[in-house]
Amino acid sequence: MESLSKLSGLTLLLLFLLSCSTFTSIEAYDALDPNGNVTIKWDVISWTPDGYVAVVTMFNFQQYRHIQAPGWTLGWTWAKKEVIWTMMGGQTTEQGDCSRYKGNTPHCCKKDPTVVDLLPGTPYNQQIANCCKGGVISSWAQDPANAASSFQVSVGAAGTSNKTVRLPKNFTLKAPGPGYTCGPAKIVKPTKYVSADKRRVTQALMTWNVTCTYSQFLAQKTPSCCVSLSSFYNDTIVNCPTCTCGCKNNATDPGSCIDPNTPHLQSVVSGAPGNQPLVQCTSHMCPIRVHWHVKLNYKEYWRVKITITNFNYRMNYSQWNLVVQHPNFDNLTKLFSFNYKSLTPYAGLNDTAMLWGVKFYNDFLSEAGPFGNVQSELLFQKDKSTFTFEKGWAFPRRIYFNGDNCVMPPPDAYPWLPNSSPQLNVAKLIHFTPMLASILLLFLHI
Repeated sequence: MESLSKLSGLTLLLLFLLSCSTFTSIEAYDALDPNGNVTIKWDVISWTPDGYVAVVTMFNFQQYRHIQAPGWTLGWTWAKKEVIWTMMGGQTTEQGDCSRYKGNTPHCCKKDPTVVDLLPGTPYNQQIANCCKGGVISSWAQDPANAASSFQVSVGAAGTSNKTVRLPKNFTLKAPGPGYTCGPAKIVKPTKYVSADKRRVTQALMTWNVTCTYSQFLAQKTPSCCVSLSSFYNDTIVNCPTCTCGCKNNATDPGSCIDPNTPHLQSVVSGAPGNQPLVQCTSHMCPIRVHWHVKLNYKEYWRVKITITNFNYRMNYSQWNLVVQHPNFDNLTKLFSFNYKSLTPYAGLNDTAMLWGVKFYNDFLSEAGPFGNVQSELLFQKDKSTFTFEKGWAFPRRIYFNGDNCVMPPPDAYPWLPNSSPQLNVAKLIHFTPMLASILLLFLHI
């Protein structure tokens, strides 16, 4: 018995250690976008007397996670003593010590340069294709035409052939904060370019790729959004869990949140120090709340209202998007005032939808205040073999806002059907209402 007890204790300890060791990997893996990544491609397009000219392009292959303002920051470490002579479409944040060069001064002499995109409105002679968007890159599913960003770099004190060039290492990508982990550079087949008339194909002299993947766990210590729920068949409104994104404590941390009833609110917000999110004082303290309301029930359809509210006084969200997982998305009939794209991360499974605003109408989610929300309604057709309002089936399984997983309320808090009729199927109730009325009329005439 003693040995059995020791064995059971050892088993529990191993399970605990295994769960701890796999936590970050689970957080880093996105089941709804298993192949999403940012690929950085270096194309050497010409050799120079002391190095090469390359076009560097970042492709955002993530379905719904975009890089928003103030944009991306790319860094690396040179393998030798390379310098950057000139750049187009981007610039380094520091020049570094170039005192050893007389005459022409390089653009950057740092061993570990940091590059940012140029801003819109940059003079034409300093631009290349896909540059100068302030570092903003759209997600692949939402706007594939703007899901890339490029700059050109002339590198000196480097190899002058594909046998002598040494690949940069220790790549870092901030977009705009932490969260991305980049692998080593790998030489791949040279990129091929097709001419405008499609009659000639040229290719890069040398190409290498760097792949960067995102982890929400690395990006932020606390969640950034939460989900609240309600329904027409229950008066209960299930709010986001308390302290989902931190707890308000103006006593020990003055200015950690702002009361919306504060006099001269805007002047208080603008005068608050720091660049961290400044959120409205709520029980959940999240910058973003997504509310899912089961609104109406018809004979063949059911209707949902989605509202996204911004509680952050320092952040506007342009080109926002929402990803929702629910088994009835394979029967989505109509969507009002949002764009829709079905995401099928796994073959034969159509339960995930990407939603985003209509351009120039509601694709801009304003900062906290009376206009800091967007909303839409979804109409679903019922599948009689699966549809029910029981046991929280009508509520989403998972919701992402701008690629970050939102915290759901605990399942036992969901608005259930009234206790007085636990087995009542509301869908059937509508079918039987006309029949009950007919029976009642017949009874009155007897």
